[in-house]
This record gives sequence, structure tokens and C-alpha cells, in this order.
Amino acid sequence: MALYLEIHPENPQLRLIHRAIDIIRNGGIIVYPTDSAYALACNLDDKNALERIRRIRQLDDKHNFTLICKDLAQVSGFSKINNEAFRLIKSLTPDAFTFILEATKEVPRRLQHPKKKTIGISIPKSEIAQKLVEELGEPLFTTTLILPSESDAMSDPFEIRERLDDLVDLIIDAGIIEYQPTTIIDCTGNNCEIIRQGKGVAPSLG
Repeated sequence: MALYLEIHPENPQLRLIHRAIDIIRNGGIIVYPTDSAYALACNLDDKNALERIRRIRQLDDKHNFTLICKDLAQVSGFSKINNEAFRLIKSLTPDAFTFILEATKEVPRRLQHPKKKTIGISIPKSEIAQKLVEELGEPLFTTTLILPSESDAMSDPFEIRERLDDLVDLIIDAGIIEYQPTTIIDCTGNNCEIIRQGKGVAPSLG
């Protein structure tokens, strides 16, 4: 049975954040709020937790995963960023964007796209997400909580509890979050390119 914590979305209680961090560090999977949806997360070095997330979502090895980062300094340790991408990410974050970047050797290969060797990077505005990565001291491995055969992420923490209580270790309740996908920007080429327009509002690129 998962631990269920109600955490204030704007003023997260630090003692509850620390309980979440303890679960992550001990190999647990958490459900937590981002800018655009509820998501699943675990420690980026934990192979077993990653495989559990794959099973929950029934994902193959071609799925693009994301690292939730605190800031650009943290992003630069896990991805290769050219000047254009750096300026763009700096101007648009924190917000509901996912940037596709070439991964560095600091990113475990099982988290990278198997052919492109890329990783998604996000710097969210969510106070809870920010506090989690700040207190953890490293990026959080994450994927949106979209269950098999469904197209939208789960939005109601009570429903999440009903359906995932035996599959995850912690559910953070921050209220209803209506699903709005992040805007995805590919920054692996010479020019950054929007490949999915979502919640985040970006200038025209090219």
C-alpha cells in the first residue's frame, strides 16, 4: 500500500518533501505533480525502479524519458547544450517545456533513447517538483502518468490511489491537475525545433 501525502502545491511542507526523498533514495517510485500533469518518478540510478515504471506504463525501450532538473547548471551536467539551446532554455524556464538534448555519459544508457542517445530535460515551475530535485540534489527520472490504453494523464489523486495503490510507494496529493502536455522542443540539431506544441508558449523558432 502506497503512502499518501497531501502536500501544499505552493508552499510544500519540507518535512513531507524529505519523506518523499527518503522513499526515492530507498528505491521507491513516487507519483508527484508537475506543471502539466501527475507523473511517475524514481532515482535516475535505480534500475529496478525504472523497470517497475516501465511495467506500470507498459513501455518499450524506445520511449523517451525525461530528467526533471532544478536549473540550467544541473541540466549541463547531463546533456550537451549549444549556445542557441542554452539561451532558449534560459529564456523559457522554469515552465511547461521538455527539451530533447544529446545525453552525456552521466546519463545511464538505459535512460537514453536507444538509437539517438538523447534525453528529455525539464525545469518545471511546480514548487513540489522543484523542492524534490533541490532536496534530492540530483535530477529526478520521470515519465507522465498515462496508463496503458489511455491517451491522457491521470488528474485526480484519489483515482490514482484507487488504481495504483499497490504499484507505487508514494502518492503526493496536490489537488486536481488537468492534463496539458508540455511543449517539446528538439535541440539536438543546429536549430531548435518545436515538435509538439503544448502548454508552454514558445517564440517561433527556425
